[in-house]
Amino acid sequence: MEAVAMERTKSKSHFRWVIGALIFIVYTVAAADRANLGVALPFLRKEFVMSNTEAGALASIFLFAYSLAQLPSGLAYTRFGIPRVFSLAMLATSLFTGLIGTASSLLMLKIYRFGLGLAEGPLPIGITSTINNWFPAREKGTMTGIFLAAAKFGPVLVPPVCAVIIHYWGWRYIFYIFALPGIVLSVVWLLVVKNRPSESRHVSEEELQHINDDRAASGTAQAPSSKRDFALLDRLIRTSKVATVDTTKGIFRSWNIMGAALGYFFMTAIVNVLLAWIPTYLISVKGYSVTNMGMVAAAPWVGAVIGNLLGGMMTDRLLDKRRKPAMLISAFSTTIMMVILINSPADPFLYGALLLLTGILLNIGYSTYMVYPMGMTSRKVYPMASAMVNTLGQLGGACAPLIAGLLLDNYSWSFVWVFLAVCSVLCFITILTIREPAHA
Repeated sequence: MEAVAMERTKSKSHFRWVIGALIFIVYTVAAADRANLGVALPFLRKEFVMSNTEAGALASIFLFAYSLAQLPSGLAYTRFGIPRVFSLAMLATSLFTGLIGTASSLLMLKIYRFGLGLAEGPLPIGITSTINNWFPAREKGTMTGIFLAAAKFGPVLVPPVCAVIIHYWGWRYIFYIFALPGIVLSVVWLLVVKNRPSESRHVSEEELQHINDDRAASGTAQAPSSKRDFALLDRLIRTSKVATVDTTKGIFRSWNIMGAALGYFFMTAIVNVLLAWIPTYLISVKGYSVTNMGMVAAAPWVGAVIGNLLGGMMTDRLLDKRRKPAMLISAFSTTIMMVILINSPADPFLYGALLLLTGILLNIGYSTYMVYPMGMTSRKVYPMASAMVNTLGQLGGACAPLIAGLLLDNYSWSFVWVFLAVCSVLCFITILTIREPAHA
C-alpha cells in the first residue's frame, strides 16, 4: 500500500467521476442488451409462433434468472472483489446476447434469455457497491441516479437502433451487434476500476479524503440545507435514528430494508411491463409503423433518464439525503399516469409526450431504492443489502410481464393498465411503513 501511496497523483483529482462515467457507459450497454428483446418481439413472433402469455414468459424468464443471481452475487463480490467478478459477468452478458441471435427454436430462446439473466444479475450489485465505496454520502444519490439513468438510456437507444438493424439485416443481427461493446468494456473495467479508491494511483490524497470523510465532503455544500426546516417533512416520513445494520442476519431482520425491497418489487414490475410490451402495444394496438414505434417507444426511457437524474440530485441536495419522499412521489404520481393511459391518445406525438411524462414521474424515486440501504448499513454488508433489495425488485419485474401476457390473452390492455395502477398503490402503502434514517 505504501508503494501505491507514493505513486498516487499529487495534483487534485476527480477520478471518481471517471469511474462514474464508465458506470454510465457500461450499464447503458447492459440495459440495451436486455431491452432489445422488446423491440425484436413483434418480428420474432412471426418466426416462433407464441401466445401473449408465452411472449410474456419469454420476457419474464430473464428476470427470474436475474433475481436468482442477486444474493450469490453479493457473496461473490464480498469474497473475490468487484473488478474480477464484474468483468466476468459483463463478458458473459455479451456472450448470451449474441447467442440469442442464433436461436433456432422457442426453447433455445428461453435458455439463452435465462443465461443472459444469470450473467447480467451481478452487474447492479457491483455498480452500487462501487458507488458506495467510491463516493461520499452527499454524492451517492446523484451517482446512483446517473447509474439508473443509464439503465433507462439503453432503452432510449434501443428502439431507433433496432429499427434500422431490422430494416437492413433482420432481427437476429440486433443481438450480434449488441453483443460487441460489452466485450471491450469488460476489459476496460478490469483495468480501470479498483475495489476501493485507496487502491488506485489516479486518486489524489485530497480526493481520497473527500471520499472517506463524509463530514469534510459535506462542507459548505450542506450549509444552505441546514437552514431549511424539515421538521414537518420529517414527521410525515417518520425520520428517526436507525441502528446501523452490520450483519447479514440484520438485513433480513430489518423491516426498513425489506420494506424498501418490497416497494421496489412493485415499481420494477411497472418498469418491466413497459419495457417488454410497449413496442408490441404500439404496433398491434396503435397501428404505428416501425419508424413511429421506434421513436415513441423511446419516449418513456428519455423521461426515465430525466427522472432518475432529477431524483438523485433532489434527494442529495434539496432534501439533504432524505430518500423516502422521492419514493412516495413516484408511487403516487405513477398511479395517476397508469389510469390516464387507459384512454390514451392515438396521435404519436401526444402519446409520446404522455409516455415521456410517465417516465419522468415513475423514475424520480426509482434510484432511491438502491441508495436507501446505504444510509443504514455498514459498507461491508451493503452488497448483501443491495442484493436483497434488487432480488425482490427483479422478482416483481419477472412476474409482471407474464401477468400482463395472461391479462392480454383473457381480457384487454385496460386491465394491464389497472394492474400497474394497483402495483403503484401497493408500493405507496408499503413505503409509508418504513422509516427515513436520520443523518448526523
